[in-house]
Formats: sequence, C-alpha cells, structure tokens
Amino acid sequence: MYGLGTLINAAAIVVGGLLGLLCGKFIKERFKDTLSKACGICVLFLGIAGALEGMLTVNEGKVVSGGSLLIIGCLALGALIGELINIEAGFEKFGVWLKKKTGNAKDGSFVDGFVTASLTVCIGAMAIVGAVEDGINGDISILVTKAILDLIIVMVMACSLGKGCLFSAIPVALWQGFITLLSRLIAPFLTDQALLNLSMIGSILIFCVGLNLVWGKKIRVANLLPAVLLAVVAAFLPV
Repeated sequence: MYGLGTLINAAAIVVGGLLGLLCGKFIKERFKDTLSKACGICVLFLGIAGALEGMLTVNEGKVVSGGSLLIIGCLALGALIGELINIEAGFEKFGVWLKKKTGNAKDGSFVDGFVTASLTVCIGAMAIVGAVEDGINGDISILVTKAILDLIIVMVMACSLGKGCLFSAIPVALWQGFITLLSRLIAPFLTDQALLNLSMIGSILIFCVGLNLVWGKKIRVANLLPAVLLAVVAAFLPV
C-alpha cells in the first residue's frame, strides 16, 4: 500500500504528542522549561551532526571542510525568497486556525508548539527519500525509522510546548504524502550530490530550530525553507 509509511509516521507523531501531553500534566512548569531547553540542545546537536557530515571529508588522512559557498548562497537566497513569500506567517496563520477549530483558543503556546514541532519533523532528507522510496518501491523502512524518531521528539516537545506539537502530524502527512504521489517525477532529481546538499542545508535549519527552543524565537526558520529546494537545484549547476 503506497503511502503507508506516511500514515505510520503521522500516527506515531499523534501517539508521541498524546504521551507527551499525558506526562506534561504531572510536570511542574520549571521542569517543563528545563525539558524544553534539553530538547533544544538535542535538536542543536542533531543539526550540527548532519551539517558537519556534509561539510567535512577526509582527504589523504586530513579532515577537509567544504560547502561554504553552497551554504551561503542557498541560505541567503532562500531567506530572501522565504521572506518575500513569508512562509512563517502562513504556518502561524494555519496554527491559529487550528487552535480555534480544536477548541484551544486560550492556549498561548499552541502556535509555537505547532510551528516548532512541524519544522523539526518535516525538514530533512529522511522525509523526502523515505516518501520517494514508499511511492516507487513500496519500501516504508526509512519512514518507519523516522516515525520512531519523530514519536520520541514530539513526545518530549509536547511535555513542554503543549497540544500544538500533536498537530504537526498534519503538515507531515501533507508533505510526505505529496512527495509520495509525485515520487516518480522527483526520483531522477535525487542524485547523491542533491541528497548530500539537501541533508546539509536541512540540518542547518534543524540547528536553527534548536536555537529557537533554547533561546526563544530568534530565527524565522520557515522563511528559510526555500534554501532546501535551492540546495537540490545547486547539485545540477556546473561547477
């Protein structure tokens, strides 16, 4: 059944969110704050690890860094495009609409939890590659692995950020489902270099999500999302 991996992933996020909300009821506010910071630190290091994996290579026994121009170009141009479109505002408006429709109008952290969790679980190579594998070969192994990771991440986030995190299942289902439907068109563009670029830029955006979790919202991460698409495009440009 094509799309099964995305359904499992979305369901895992809902389960993780519910478990987090249940645990959060028994945790005092100061514990929630510390837990949110701890989650942010974990996300920071996930982002750092992914970015360094793409930037660093071993050449003749020496560690060599690269990709600086790619990072600068994709993030700078991606930020301009993202700000023009104002993707972050779209996320927030959808979050506000969800908050009202789900009877959580008085929940001050709903939108922040929704946006933060959505970005964390949607950004990254696993979402794209897993959805393509599901669509072409019916192989859900990558998305099942991602589902387990997302369950844990959303559970921890929901403890401190609340109900909004649970609804990150919606953008995950829409995004990965869309990629699964178009998988045969997308697959030719996912070369090894394109995936490397995508993973590196995606990891940097995940790092930015971690920054916001630890120090409060400093970066409009959603407005940097076009950088991920530009990273794939860059793989086909002549060097």
